[in-house]
Amino acid sequence: MMESLRAFFKAIVEVFGDWYLRAPNEADICRLLLIEEQREFLGMLGSIDCMYWKWKKCPIAWHEMYTSHCREPTIILEAMASQDLWIWHAFFGMPGSLNDINVLDRSPIFAALTEGRTAPVNYTINGHEYTMGYYLADEIYPNWSTFVKTIPRPLGVKRKYFARKQESARKDMERAFRVLQSRFVITHGPVRYWDEETFAYIMKACIIMHNIIIEDEGAMNFGFDHEHEVNSFISVSHGEIPELHDFLQTHNRIRDRATSSQLQEDLIEHLWEQYGNE
Repeated sequence: MMESLRAFFKAIVEVFGDWYLRAPNEADICRLLLIEEQREFLGMLGSIDCMYWKWKKCPIAWHEMYTSHCREPTIILEAMASQDLWIWHAFFGMPGSLNDINVLDRSPIFAALTEGRTAPVNYTINGHEYTMGYYLADEIYPNWSTFVKTIPRPLGVKRKYFARKQESARKDMERAFRVLQSRFVITHGPVRYWDEETFAYIMKACIIMHNIIIEDEGAMNFGFDHEHEVNSFISVSHGEIPELHDFLQTHNRIRDRATSSQLQEDLIEHLWEQYGNE
């Protein structure tokens, strides 16, 4: 039975992984931007966070490395989800002793962006132009231009309103984790396998089936036929390798703290102008 289950999860990943674990292609990005624009978060692509999965069969020698704040061995899933709870990014396997920043340093989430393999995201807020989408994140994440964080102790009505809106929208990721765990109990309880490769297949397969259910329930509205979407995915994902100068320039733009601060201030003003008086 255990071998059959392992084979099933592996087959799900190998057959459906390229489509249901894909990064957003050009059509996906356009749709995500339109969805978030309705919530007045111009340029937003989703929310990012980490989930800790208990590892019951963790070898004794590895306990310290995998033990987190839960005081039990855990493995980390870093994920990004949109408002419809589709999980667009899943980076799994880091030991639980790491925090979200350590996981981010090893994550491939911005690899396609730095290599020039993603569709451009252009928008204007409060008179300032931006060329990269961003994700809502909690306080532990760094001040990068690709993250918009809440304000821990906001002063003034504008900042309090922004913090409330940001924290409300960021719950998309928490909801996605809860729905994933409720649909597939194996991801909620402690994993009972010994090898990391097997439970990586389990987690990826459950995310794939989670996305399949969302698509089947009609939450996703791609606007194109399936074949067109796959071709679009292939064309976006296999671009030319950028020059080193361009790669480093984009890398520095992602980590630009000044842009991060300016973007937050612009969003504060934008949200207040749109809905503050209400």
